[in-house]
Amino acid sequence: MQNVVISGTGVYTPPNSLSNDELVEAYNTHAEAWNAEHAAEISAGTLTAKEMSSSAFIEKASGIKNRYLMEAKGVADPDRLYPNLSDLAEGDFFDTPVQVKMALAAAEEALSEAKLSGSDIDMVIISASVWERFIPSMATELQQILGAKGFAFDMAMGCSSATFGMSTACDAVQSGMANKALVVTAEYLSPLLAFEDRDGHFIFGDAAVATVIEREGETSSDCVFRVNTRKLFTEYSTNIRAGFGSRVLIERDRINDPNQRFTQSGRAVFKELLPKVIDHVQSHLDDIGMALSDFQRMWLHQANINMNMFAIKKLLGREPKNGEAPIILDEYANTGGAGCMIAFNNHKHDLQSGDHGIICSFGASYSIGCFTVERL
Repeated sequence: MQNVVISGTGVYTPPNSLSNDELVEAYNTHAEAWNAEHAAEISAGTLTAKEMSSSAFIEKASGIKNRYLMEAKGVADPDRLYPNLSDLAEGDFFDTPVQVKMALAAAEEALSEAKLSGSDIDMVIISASVWERFIPSMATELQQILGAKGFAFDMAMGCSSATFGMSTACDAVQSGMANKALVVTAEYLSPLLAFEDRDGHFIFGDAAVATVIEREGETSSDCVFRVNTRKLFTEYSTNIRAGFGSRVLIERDRINDPNQRFTQSGRAVFKELLPKVIDHVQSHLDDIGMALSDFQRMWLHQANINMNMFAIKKLLGREPKNGEAPIILDEYANTGGAGCMIAFNNHKHDLQSGDHGIICSFGASYSIGCFTVERL
């Protein structure tokens, strides 16, 4: 079967950076006001007071120090605590969504590295955790903007959206259905987050990452990674969830239901998902007759520093050496499906020809995607 390669990647980083200190200041001001407003109920025991947050708490719980947002002013406003999306709108309902604009910026970087133009692409996938618009397909709009040929479609698989999208593109290129594919994971997660929730207000950041997939031998790129093997896994779970969908349009009394926004059972995810991730990677390597010592780098899903370090140590059987498993979530926070490929984009150029790496996503649904790649 024809080998396929990753010939270009690109990242779009939103313009607004929000530190833990800024986030905590807004949340604590909100929490103090809420506690004062509900003092009688709190005193009577019918309500529980909101706990204060701190940068130290956030960093210990997650490893996150900062995040990038498409709109930060509304998030930093204690009277709002949500992005002010009207600041980003063009006015017409059919104007290009913010998520497509993010995808376009990342795509242009990836195409530039691959030494391609939009017209060279004949398959476009936007694969992301959540959607700003369902109809018409956002990928078809990106296809039109780029002048790409062929076909385009949207897909989703939570925090494994990038790897599942890339695997779909690899299949299409290997089968001959497409010649050159573009996969973009544009994670516009801030509108989904409950910023008034102490245990979750710090988790996500917005970002987009794009990947070009084409046949080996047909690329002009100077930075090429062959996709050697792939292995995917899913198992239904509601421990990571966001219920918002079309039913809210008719069940409007539920629009402020906390279950419509992002929620997770963190301890259950840690206990249930991480052993599956470790087994998935190890069984993948067993299947292909390689050991982890054969790989120079791991680019993992950027979920949480404690989850990442647990998985890395279990897989390696030791503490990771500098550069073996790069972390970007301290700067970007959890960017859903984009995290592992942002880490790949930012920490790939120092590898030498013949070096091997593992790209591994894991998260909601549950889902796990594992690629082994080799620098050419």
